[in-house]
Amino acid sequence: MSLTLLLGGTRSGKSARAEAIAAATGLPVRYVATADGGDPSLAGRIAAHLARRPAEWETVAAEADLAGALAGAGAACVLVDGLGPWIATALHRAGAFDDPSAETLARVSKAVAERIGQVVGAAAQLSASGGMTIVVAEQAGEGVLPADRASRVWLDLLGSATQRLAAAADHVELVVAGRSIVLAAQQPAPPLAQPVPAIAPVVPRSAPVASDDFAALRTHGDTAVRPGDADHAVNVCAGGPPDWLRAALQAALDGEATRYPDERAACAALAGLHGRAPEEIVPANGAAQALWLLPAALRPRLAVCVHPGFTEAEAALRAHGVEVVRVLRDPARGFALDPAAVPEAADLVVVGNPASPSGTLDPAAALLALRRPGRVLAVDEAFMDLVPGEPGSLAGEPLDDVIVLRSLTKSLAIPGLRAGYAIAVPALAERLRAVRPPWSVNALALAALVAIGERPTALAEAAERAREEREDLQRGLATIAGVRTWPAAANYCLIEVADGAAVAAGLRDRRIAVRQAATFPGLDARHLRLTARTPEQNARLVEALAEVVGE
Repeated sequence: MSLTLLLGGTRSGKSARAEAIAAATGLPVRYVATADGGDPSLAGRIAAHLARRPAEWETVAAEADLAGALAGAGAACVLVDGLGPWIATALHRAGAFDDPSAETLARVSKAVAERIGQVVGAAAQLSASGGMTIVVAEQAGEGVLPADRASRVWLDLLGSATQRLAAAADHVELVVAGRSIVLAAQQPAPPLAQPVPAIAPVVPRSAPVASDDFAALRTHGDTAVRPGDADHAVNVCAGGPPDWLRAALQAALDGEATRYPDERAACAALAGLHGRAPEEIVPANGAAQALWLLPAALRPRLAVCVHPGFTEAEAALRAHGVEVVRVLRDPARGFALDPAAVPEAADLVVVGNPASPSGTLDPAAALLALRRPGRVLAVDEAFMDLVPGEPGSLAGEPLDDVIVLRSLTKSLAIPGLRAGYAIAVPALAERLRAVRPPWSVNALALAALVAIGERPTALAEAAERAREEREDLQRGLATIAGVRTWPAAANYCLIEVADGAAVAAGLRDRRIAVRQAATFPGLDARHLRLTARTPEQNARLVEALAEVVGE
């Protein structure tokens, strides 16, 4: 066996079981101790473990590089005992218990996830040398959810790590009251080249996210707008749907609403719009629903969400129990995408283009650099139709490992209709359809999809208007001292001020709503997202912003 995982609660007998397995291999044993020998509360337990281990076993202390403890072992059995204390030490070294800020926790979470991936790789190398690896870990999530944020992150990381190790292990046992239960291997998902014949149950792959973190992922700009406010918080073009769309919706209400929805015409119209085949189009109840289809359809083992970005993608993955690693764009580099920052082990990568809230538009080459064998790339192009010419779009590229998600909510000003769709090669598209609820898209939304597919010039006109309004707002923002901005490609701008919460409150007092961006991973209370409007509306926002920042 190349990798064995022993799970169990505190004082369950998991360590004794692991030691018995190690002794039975007949191999030299290297014992990797992760407990803090300087902690008086653990001294008794450490002494008991040491007393029962054979004297000839080699004992080494785990460092930050846990995989390094496996290096050079040769044809030996390496016993890592245990994973929970090592993760706690990683959090402690990063200062997470003293400073449980989102930035600190995100940084250490990424580091721990990368280290666990390295352990899996080191175990495989050890096996190739005639050795084996045994990892002892606490069974996560069977007690009360910790009260403090850093401890909840420890629980999340422990759950994610044990599930990732279990996925790579060829033998997993759960130890209860000194007795072990061998856990059966999980059945793999069907290959991407085949449609899913039936909807399989979703197997949780990580501990649930703490409730306050999950609530932040599900915070959106519409909640910031009161009746009567000037709306610079919601990224939807103002003015409501155009007259030609209103007519199409009225016709659908009169003729289609009395029947169950039939999406074939919408698929054909959108296929023509993007130069794809109708079977490559999957209508959805907005792009958000399309994102929520990904974990159920693909069942990834390790997903990457590029942030700051639309948070519903991560919310969907977390809700389905998928382990998620956040790859953060660097504001000092203009939020440019760094493909090298994505862990090689990731089998799903979700990235927005243009990204929200930064408005960053990545070139197609940067996105295509994210592709790897066995990995699916999902590109959220919900704002791409607001970019003239749609440079960097992958919607017209029939790649067998790329899913593109689109929305008409913003450009057509129909957020209440929820009109979106996914574009993918037939094998991937079929997997998405297999997990949709029946009649996911209503007759009016389908009518909107048909209408826009027949009017490509309407999207071009909306994109040109969005560009003009955004550039007008950017010129105004450039005149305000104390406001930092970044280049943007859609209908909004991200700014940084000294105290974003105070600025948002000051604007709210003036009946102007903006989007506070602290709930986007990678950003904080200094950041605000501003939606561009008409020159007159932009001028009022800029004037009020200058006053509030000055105050």
